[in-house]
Amino acid sequence: MHGFYRVTSVVPKLILADTKSNSKEIIKLIKEAYLNDSSIILFPELTLTGYSMGDLFLNHHLISSQNQALQNILDKTKDINSLSILGIALLKQNRLYNCAVVIQNGDILGVVPKSYIPNKEEFYEKRYFNSGIDIKNSFINILDKEIPFGVDLLFSDNNDITFGIEICEDLWAVSPPSNQMATNGANIILNLSASNELVGKANYREELVRTQSARCYSSYVYSSSGINESTSDTIFSGDAIISEYGSTLSRGDRFNFESSIINADIDLQKLNWLRLNSGSFNDGILTSFRDIIINKTPQINKLNRYINPKPFVPSNPNIRDEVSKEIIDIQAFALASRFKVTGIKKAVIGISGGLDSTLALLSTCKAFEILGRNLKDIIAITMPGFGTTKRTKNNAIDLCNALGVTLREIDITKIALAEFKEIGHDTDDLSVTYENVQARIRTTILMNLANKEYGLVIGTGDLSEIALGWSTYNGDHMSMYGLNSGIPKTLISYLIEYFTYNSNIKEILLDILDTPISPELLPHKDGEIEQITEDIIGPYELHDFFLYHFVKYGAKPGKILFMANHSFDKYDENTIKKWLILFLKRFFTQQFKRNAMPDGIKVGTISLSPRADWRMPSEASFQNWIDELG
Repeated sequence: MHGFYRVTSVVPKLILADTKSNSKEIIKLIKEAYLNDSSIILFPELTLTGYSMGDLFLNHHLISSQNQALQNILDKTKDINSLSILGIALLKQNRLYNCAVVIQNGDILGVVPKSYIPNKEEFYEKRYFNSGIDIKNSFINILDKEIPFGVDLLFSDNNDITFGIEICEDLWAVSPPSNQMATNGANIILNLSASNELVGKANYREELVRTQSARCYSSYVYSSSGINESTSDTIFSGDAIISEYGSTLSRGDRFNFESSIINADIDLQKLNWLRLNSGSFNDGILTSFRDIIINKTPQINKLNRYINPKPFVPSNPNIRDEVSKEIIDIQAFALASRFKVTGIKKAVIGISGGLDSTLALLSTCKAFEILGRNLKDIIAITMPGFGTTKRTKNNAIDLCNALGVTLREIDITKIALAEFKEIGHDTDDLSVTYENVQARIRTTILMNLANKEYGLVIGTGDLSEIALGWSTYNGDHMSMYGLNSGIPKTLISYLIEYFTYNSNIKEILLDILDTPISPELLPHKDGEIEQITEDIIGPYELHDFFLYHFVKYGAKPGKILFMANHSFDKYDENTIKKWLILFLKRFFTQQFKRNAMPDGIKVGTISLSPRADWRMPSEASFQNWIDELG
C-alpha cells in the first residue's frame, strides 16, 4: 500500500532451556502478527533457548532440542508468508555460531551469524561462540538442507523491501555491519539482541537505534531478551524499538513476564527517495552481497500510523517555542549578516496587517537588535488600496507604533487610477490586471523609496506562496531579500504566536492571527474583507502538506492523496483531490516565478530557491501527475 509495510518486534514469554514450550509460544506470536498484516516479525537473540544459558550452550542435547523446536515452527507456519527472524545457536565445522535464521512459508531462507562477540564485564560470549564476521559465500546444513550462510546476505522482494540483519553487539561496534548493508540497498535493519538493563542504558539504547536509522536512511527494528532470562548477575528488560530515519515510531513497555508485541507501519518508498536525493549516501562504496529473494508478504489493509497534518510544524508543543526561537534567529542573523556585508543602514518593508509582513517586520526588528541599530531605521510602509480594510490597516499601524519603527502611509489608489487610465483599463473590470497593477505599484514604491533612503527592501512572501506562484510577477514576487522565503504559511502562525510573550504587542498579534488571509486587492463592502485567499486556492494546510511530501519525499500524487485522506478528518477525499490537482497545476506552471526569485534564507529542509534546492524547467507539463490521480 503505497510503500507502507507493517513490521513487528516481539519479546516472547520464555522458559529457559524449554525449547518445546518456547516454540509453541513463538508459533502463537507469529500467527498473531500474521493476522495483523505484519510483513516482518523480529524476535530476540537466541530465541528458542534463551540467551543466558551459559555452559549449556556447549551441551549437545540443548542444540539438538533447539533444532527440533525449529522444525516444529517450520511445520506450523507453512501457510504464513510473513517473514520471521529467530535467534538460534548453530554448529558448522565444529564451531558454534550465534545466528539469526530467516523463515517464510515453512522454509529457511538464510542464516546470518553474529559479527562482534562481546567478552567483557558481564558478557563472555567467546566462551561459546565464534565470530562470523568473515563468513561469506557460504552455506550451512540445517535440518538436512543447505541454507545460505554468512554476513553477506540481504533479503529482498525485488520491490520495496530489502532487509539486513545484525545481532546485538554488532550495533554497538565502531563500524556496525548495518552501515554496509544500507549502502548496498537494505532499507530495513533488524537487530536480534540480548541487552541487559543498567541505569541509564535504556535511553542510550533507544538513541543508538534511532540515530542508526537516520545514518542508514532506513527503518531499524530492534528486539531484546526479556525479564524471563536468568537474573543471576544481571537483568534483561525486553526492550523493543522500531525507528525510521531518526524517529522512534514505536517502543514497548519493558519488564513484562508475559509476551509483548509492538508494531509500526514503515514507509519504504519515502526511505528510498531520501537515499536517491542524498549525495553522501550515493557515494558509499558498494560491496558484494548475496540477494535472497523472499515471497510477497502480507499487505496492510488499514494504515496504523500517525501522519502529521502539519509536517512543517513541530508536533510536540513542548519544543515549539524552542524551534520558533531557532527559526527567528536564523532569519534575523541572516538578515543582520546581509546588512553588515552590504553596508546598508536601513530596511524598507511593506506592512499590511497580514501574517507574512508581520513576521518579516518582527524578524527585521530582531536583526536590528542584534546589530545594535536604531529601530527607527526600519521604514515600514502601509499602502492602502481599493481593498484595504480598517482592521488590517489599523493592526499594521498599531504594530509599527508599538515596535517603535518609522511608519509611513502612501495611499496607492490615485497612482493606480492614473495607471489604469494610461493603459486603458476600465476601473469596473476587476480582473487580474486590476489586482496586479496595485501589487506592482506597491513594489515600485518600496524599491524607489529604498533607493532614496539607501535601504534594503525586505520581501514578505512565504514558501507556500512561492510554491503556488501566489504572487504578482515583478510585484510582491520581488524584493532585495526574501526573508520569509523558507517558511510555509502553516508555520508562520506559530512563529507570530511566539512573539506574544511581548505584552506590548500581544493583543495586536492575536488579532492579526485571527484575521482571514487576503491580498485585499478588490473593493470591499462595509469594511469586510472581500477576498479570502483560501476560498480561491484552497486551504494552506493542505497545500503545505502536498508541498512537503511532493518535494521532500518525491511522493506520487496518489500516495499524497492517500496520506492526506488518512491525516485530515475535516476534508473528504474529493475535496482533497480537487485542491491537490490545483496544487500540481500551479506548482508546475508557476516555476518561471521561482526561477527569478530574489535571495532568501533557507530555514527548514525544503527550499524552492533555483540556486540551492529546486531546479526545474518552466516548461514542464503537469499532465502525467494529474493523470496519476485517475
